Formats: sequence, structure tokens, C-alpha cells
Amino acid sequence: MTADLQKSYDLLIGKLQNWGETGISMLPNLVVSVLVLLLFAYLARVLRNVTNKLISKTSWNDIIRNLLSTIVFVTVIIVGVFVALGTLQLDKTVSSLLAGAGIVGLGLTLAFRELASDFIAGITLAIRQPFKVGDVIEIQGHMGTVEGVNLRTTNVKTFQGQRVLIPNSETVNNSIVNYSAFGRRRIDMDIGVSYGDDLRKAREVIWKAIRELPYVKSDEDVMAHFMKFGDSSIILTLRLWIDFPVDNPGYLDACNDMVITVKETLDANDITIPFPIRTLDFGAKGGEKLSDMELSLDGNNGHYN
Repeated sequence: MTADLQKSYDLLIGKLQNWGETGISMLPNLVVSVLVLLLFAYLARVLRNVTNKLISKTSWNDIIRNLLSTIVFVTVIIVGVFVALGTLQLDKTVSSLLAGAGIVGLGLTLAFRELASDFIAGITLAIRQPFKVGDVIEIQGHMGTVEGVNLRTTNVKTFQGQRVLIPNSETVNNSIVNYSAFGRRRIDMDIGVSYGDDLRKAREVIWKAIRELPYVKSDEDVMAHFMKFGDSSIILTLRLWIDFPVDNPGYLDACNDMVITVKETLDANDITIPFPIRTLDFGAKGGEKLSDMELSLDGNNGHYN
């Protein structure tokens, strides 16, 4: 028993001495490795700042600038770690880390497919730039103002005051309606004019009144055409362009102002916007004229026959 303890003690002391000698022999390399890491950390910060400045001169997109500068920083740090391990003569450790990084990367890719998809989609949006902050867009039924785009979601503030976070992969893979892309928007409005009124006069007075509105674009003609016959009126379709987005008036204010202007103009010219009506023609074939029908009061139930 005593011999076994002595043997274990000698083995432990031998191991500690071996480790101590190895540590002392590797101390210069350890110092060099630390200096290498510090050097690469400094180099990574410098290259990140340089990348930021260079991209700022060629692109206004913050997403692209932050993404590329972060990639440069992380890449330099990783290279520095492997160089430091190589300085310590830990070649097997470096190989194991590379193999492990590949396996971990594959596992993370499989586990976070959607996150990776959103990340790649965010890069795609940053490069393609289908919209920018402040644009009014519509995606999958969500309409509002773009607040920002990060590498995970597209943030939209709806006109009802909610914030909608749309995954970038859905933004890329679905239709995007950008109402602000061309700086203008068309308003379409249907106006019913009575069958008994002068259609040419109605079209002229409406066209002139709408042309005088200050927010109507002067370089785009106002279009007013009678398009179809309605149940109780003939439908005039009015089309015009306004600046969009515009602060005064906005799109809804413009629509409201147009309705009031059309109504006041038609009233001033004695032109009627008819109510929906129904005409009962008892004299039609197979029917009976109303004047020839006899009305009698049924004394039993109080109904007319």
C-alpha cells in the first residue's frame, strides 16, 4: 500500500515538474502570442474604422457599412487567434479548432435556418435598396412608413400607430409596393352625375375646379371621362396626380378636399348627384298600370288590396 502511494506521488511530482518545465520553455512564446493578439486587436479596430470611412464615401446605407466593417473586424480577430495558437506551436489544437468550427457552423446553420435566411435577406435588401427609411410601403397587407431595416427584420410603422416587424426573408420573397418611389401618387375617384343633367357641362366644371387645387401636379393633366352607366347615374371617373409623400395636404386630406370641392362645384351649377333609386314600371309587358289598379281596404286585417 505504501509503495503504491509512493509511486503515485512520484508520478504526480514528475508530471508537475514536466508541466513546469514546459511552461517555462513556452513562456517566451506565450508572451509573443499575447503581443500578437494585442497587435491583431489593434489592427482589427483600425481596419474597421478605415472600412467605415471608405464605405461612407461610396454608400449612404448604414446597414452595408456596419455589416462590412463588422465582418472585417471579426475576420482579423479570428486570424489573430490562429496566428497566436501557431506561435505556441499548438498545431494540433489549431486543426481541431478549424474542424470544430466547421462542425459548429454547420450545426448552427441547420438549427437557425430562418435566422440565417433573414440575415442573408437583410444583406440583399441593403444592396438592392427597394426602399429607404421614411418611404411608405405595403408588404403582405401591412402598409406604413419604414422606420428602419436591420439584419433581422424590416420595421414598419402603420398608419394606425402599430409597429410591425417583418422578417427580411418575407420582405424579399413577397411583393413590395413602394408608394414613395416616384414621389407622386394618383388619386382615382368615381362621381355619379344624374341622367337628366348636361354631361359635357358637368365634366368641364369638375375638371376646372380640380385643376385649381394647389396640390395637384401641374405637369400632369387631370383626366375626367364618363366611363359607364350606373343604376341611377352616369359615372365620371376622375384621375389626378399629387406629390407623395406630402405634408400639406396628405393623401387622405387631398381625397377629402376633392370630395368637398366636387360637391360644392356641382351644387353651384345645379348638377345633381342622384341617390340610388328604384323605378317600378307596372305598365311593362305582362304588367298593369298603377293608375288602373283598384285600392281597397280589407276590413278584416287593415291591409290594402
